[in-house]
Amino acid sequence: MGEKSVAATDVAKLASQIDAQTQQRDGAPSKHPEFDRLVRTIWRLRQSDGCPWDKAQTHDSITKNMIEEAYEAVEAVKDGSSEHLQEELGDVLEQVLLHSQIESDDSGFDIDDVCRALNEKLIRRHPHVFGPEAGNAQDADSALTVWDSVKAAERANEEDRVHTEGLLDSVPHSLPALMQAQKLSKRVAKVGFDWDSVEDIWQKAVEERAEYEAETPGSEARAEEFGDLLFVMVQLARRDGIDAEEALASANRKMRRRWSRMEELARQKGFSLEDHRELLEDLWQQAKSEE
Repeated sequence: MGEKSVAATDVAKLASQIDAQTQQRDGAPSKHPEFDRLVRTIWRLRQSDGCPWDKAQTHDSITKNMIEEAYEAVEAVKDGSSEHLQEELGDVLEQVLLHSQIESDDSGFDIDDVCRALNEKLIRRHPHVFGPEAGNAQDADSALTVWDSVKAAERANEEDRVHTEGLLDSVPHSLPALMQAQKLSKRVAKVGFDWDSVEDIWQKAVEERAEYEAETPGSEARAEEFGDLLFVMVQLARRDGIDAEEALASANRKMRRRWSRMEELARQKGFSLEDHRELLEDLWQQAKSEE
C-alpha cells in the first residue's frame, strides 16, 4: 500500500472515530431515511425505463441549473420564508445528486464518495474542533484564518498537479463578475499588489473614467474601459469591507421594491407609468420617501 493509500486510511479511521464520538452527544443526528429514498429516486429516473430528460443529461448540460438553483436558494434566504427555503434547498440537493448519479453511471464517483470526501475535508480544515488545536479559535474570524491556513497547506503539499497552480487559478471563472473581481483583487492584495489608500483608488477611478469617455460610444474599446472602471469600484468596496456582489444585489432589490410601489401608486391614480413618463420622477421620490 502506497503512502497516499495509508494517509487515506488514516483519515478514514479518524473520521470514523470522530463520528463515533459525535454520536454520543445529545441531539446528534442519526439516520436519514428520506435521503436514501431520494438517492434511489434519482437513480431510478436515469434507468433505461426512466425519464427521457433525466437520462439525456450530462454534467455540461445541467451546469446552468446548478447556478440558477443556488441563486434561487439565496433569494429564499433573503425572503425569510422557511417554506420557500426548504423547497429551494431541495432543488440544490437535486443538482448535487443528479451530478453524482451521472458520474456513477459512467463508473466514476457516487454520492457516498462525495459525502465521504466532504466529511474528511471538513475534519481536516477544522483542527480547532477535531484536532490538537481544539478550542484555539475563539471567534469566526480566527476560525476562518485556520481554515485558510489548512487549505493553503493542502495546496502546497498536493503531489498530483501537472503544473504549479498560480495565485488566481482557484478562483472559479464561472463566479458572478463582481464576486470574481473582489476575490481576484483580495488574492493579489495579500501579496502586496494593492493601492496604498482609498484616495489612490478614487484617483484611479477618475483616470479610468477619462479613458472610458475618450473611447467611441458603442465601441469594444469603450466597453473594455467600462469594465476597468467597474473593477476599480470593486476595489473601493473591498477596502471598505463591503461585499460588492451583495451591495449591487441590495440595490437591485431596492429598485424592484420602489418600482413596484410606483406601479401601485399609478394604478391607484388610474393610469399606467408608460403613458405618463413625465410623472416618473415624482412617483420615484414618493416611493423613496415612504421607505
